[in-house]
Amino acid sequence: MYNIRNFTDNDDVKIINQLGPFKVIEYQRDLSVTPDMAMLAYYCNEMNVRKKQVVCEVSKEGITLQAGAMQWTVGNVNANTGVKGVGDFFGKALRGSVTGESAIKPEYAGEGVLVLEPTYKHILLIDVADWNGSIVLDDGLFLACESSLKHKAVMRSNISSAALGGEGLFNLGIQGKGILCLESACPKEELVEIILENDTLKVDGNMAIAWSGSLDFTVERSGKSLVGSAASGEGLVNVYRGTGKVLLAPVNKGLV
Repeated sequence: MYNIRNFTDNDDVKIINQLGPFKVIEYQRDLSVTPDMAMLAYYCNEMNVRKKQVVCEVSKEGITLQAGAMQWTVGNVNANTGVKGVGDFFGKALRGSVTGESAIKPEYAGEGVLVLEPTYKHILLIDVADWNGSIVLDDGLFLACESSLKHKAVMRSNISSAALGGEGLFNLGIQGKGILCLESACPKEELVEIILENDTLKVDGNMAIAWSGSLDFTVERSGKSLVGSAASGEGLVNVYRGTGKVLLAPVNKGLV
């Protein structure tokens, strides 16, 4: 038996989004400010830069986390590595080494509440069913998901995508039915959603943060010839081809 007080019911805390077992809270003011940090805290507040946390209702569904993301739990919440044997361990280790994600992502189950570490980044809650059950993520976005979702390493459509596209040879793919929690440098309100139906999206720069697993990702010349590409000033572009969706940040992710 437990009771949580002065947390989500605090008048300084606002619930800004919730989906499935996940609830995103935002602190409206930073009250733990020292005199030497007061000016920074003031301008952060004026620019809507506020601390956020994810609260997970573990009793609704088991939760898989990025390693190190847990801050505290209450209730009968148990953690395990999610490794189901030696083969599964080596498979996850290999996937982690090629995607840049943590090899082992802890899984939490039971009856209680799980709270993640606070962040100033933006939290995106995504229903993978809205992506036809398969989504590919840019490096470093994964924060948490329902444990029913499966993780896999997704290889680029060709070697040129890795060598020239700035995305690496592999990305983390999430498949199944469930809710996914991402940590993004851009808020949802600024992300551009492109829906393709047997069509092509060309992007000059590393701006895509997520795309449907059904899309082919390649890197191609912006023009039909080297001369044409040079004349356009664009050179090589990232190309997403097929049927599915792409989420684009408003600027190159290296600049945010």
